[in-house]
Amino acid sequence: MSHKTSSILSSTLLALIAINLSGCYGISHGPNLGIFGIPIPVSPLTQKRLEDKFWETERYGRVPILGPLTAGAPARALDMPSDDEVMRALERARTTEGGVPFLYEKHRDDVRIVKELIADYVDPPRFYPLIGPAQLHHAHFKCTIYFSETTNVSWPIPHRLVDQDAVEVIYVDHNHLHMVGNMDPGNNTPY
Repeated sequence: MSHKTSSILSSTLLALIAINLSGCYGISHGPNLGIFGIPIPVSPLTQKRLEDKFWETERYGRVPILGPLTAGAPARALDMPSDDEVMRALERARTTEGGVPFLYEKHRDDVRIVKELIADYVDPPRFYPLIGPAQLHHAHFKCTIYFSETTNVSWPIPHRLVDQDAVEVIYVDHNHLHMVGNMDPGNNTPY
């Protein structure tokens, strides 16, 4: 190999090492993530779905454990379902949530929700793992939703459909537990 070829090769190698050590490519101060160091855009729809899943789990996915029922007092349900809970149940029940933006969209206006308690009863005491002896309190609600629905279709033939008197019925169940017996953790000795 000639002197000229070896000097070009060594200068190219030095230039590659200098670029590599500059911090812009390859080795840098700290951990190198390689291809995973490049930011990847996340769809807003994916982010919204994850946030909605967390919201529903936090608000409506847990069963509260309350104190024991008082003897002689009526056992009534805690509270009616919230409007947010009813509308989320409606979205889950329908096949098309909101459609595809700019192609097929649905909007609801003038929403009115009527909530009725249809059943409220307490099961006999039983043992629940990780909880202990408890009673399950059931509350069933019938929620009738009155609204006007506008459907915008943009393709293949643009048109708008308006249903002024749309009605949907959703059934929402609220369950919670009531502890039974001694709730003092210091008195749980078997003897």
